[in-house]
Amino acid sequence: MTDLTPEINSEEPSKSQLKRESHALQAMGKELVEMPEGKLQKFDLPEQLRDAIYEARRLKSREAKRRHLQYIGKLMRTSDIDNIQHTLEKMNHQSLTYRQHFSQLENWRDKLINNGTTAIEEFINLYPSANRQQLRNLQRQANRELEQKKSPIASRKLFQYIRSLAD
Repeated sequence: MTDLTPEINSEEPSKSQLKRESHALQAMGKELVEMPEGKLQKFDLPEQLRDAIYEARRLKSREAKRRHLQYIGKLMRTSDIDNIQHTLEKMNHQSLTYRQHFSQLENWRDKLINNGTTAIEEFINLYPSANRQQLRNLQRQANRELEQKKSPIASRKLFQYIRSLAD
C-alpha cells in the first residue's frame, strides 16, 4: 500500500511564505514609487527597476498600477534587496529622528511660554550660549499675544530662536 501523505521538504519555502515575501517586495516597491524624486536618486537601483518605478508614477488607472506594482515586486526579487532595504530604513530612521527633535523643540517653546523664569533657567543650563534677555523678551511677547488672543508671531520667533540654538 502507498503512503498518501506528502513529504515535507524543509529546504523549500512554503507557498504562503513565498506570498508573504512577494507582498513585502511589492510594499517596498510601492514605497519607492511614492517617494520624492530627490530621495529616489539616493538609491542604487538597476536601470530596469528605475524605469518601472517611473512608469508606475505615470499610470493613472488603479488596476494598471496594481499590476505594475506586482511587476516591480518581481523585478525586485532579482535586485539587491538588502541594499535597498537598508537605505529605506536609514531614511525612515532619519525622518523619525527629525520629528522627535522637532517635537522636543516645540515642547521647549511651550515650556518657556508657560513656566517662565524656571524654564528659562533650565534652558540656559542646557544651552549656555542662549541669550537670557532675548529669551525673556520673546517669552513675555508670546505671553502677551496669548492673553490678547493675537496671532502667535512671538511664539514662532521663540521657536526659531530655540531651533537656531539647538542646531
